[in-house]
Amino acid sequence: MDRNDISLAVVKRLPRYYRYLEELLDNGVERISSGDLSNRMKVSASQIRQDLNHFGGFGQQGYGYNVEYLHDEIAKILGIDHVHNIIIAGSGNLGRAIANYANFEKRGFVVKGMFDCNPELIGRECRGAKIMPMEEMADFIRDNNIEIMALTIPKTSANEVARMAVEAGIKGIWNFAHMDLIVPSDVVVENVHLSESLMTLSYNMNTR
Repeated sequence: MDRNDISLAVVKRLPRYYRYLEELLDNGVERISSGDLSNRMKVSASQIRQDLNHFGGFGQQGYGYNVEYLHDEIAKILGIDHVHNIIIAGSGNLGRAIANYANFEKRGFVVKGMFDCNPELIGRECRGAKIMPMEEMADFIRDNNIEIMALTIPKTSANEVARMAVEAGIKGIWNFAHMDLIVPSDVVVENVHLSESLMTLSYNMNTR
């Protein structure tokens, strides 16, 4: 199957598999059945097998899954088996919170720099990442092999900053601005709407 045909629901479960397998590795577990993994993840064993079969299966009947091997293979599928250099456009509370989250580095996402228009923030550092003027961003992207930009600025400036970043070579945007970005088709955008997530939580609580 062409991976472009794999549903978004399957893709969104892969990081969960990765996280649970990482916990199993930390606990010294060498192999696990789809049934045991099902009990941990609250996803049916048949769903787990179907999901993994999209990418080759990885299991053996009567044996289950080799935890380390499956963990490494999912890392390759997710593209986190190598380092991704990131910048953060916007150094307010949200931007600094992202820079301070150590688990991103553990997953291979390294924040190389931050950018802002507020002169009071320029020159400061956040977990080793220096905050620089926004006008220096394009050159920094080109000079430091930056692949991903986290966009945490107000939506009034979001498309202009996205345009500058794409022209400089950005291939993926983690978009926290509350708007749809206008970018070329070969640039991947992952929209993060915190209020929508909270409203979804409210809906699920309201329907129980």
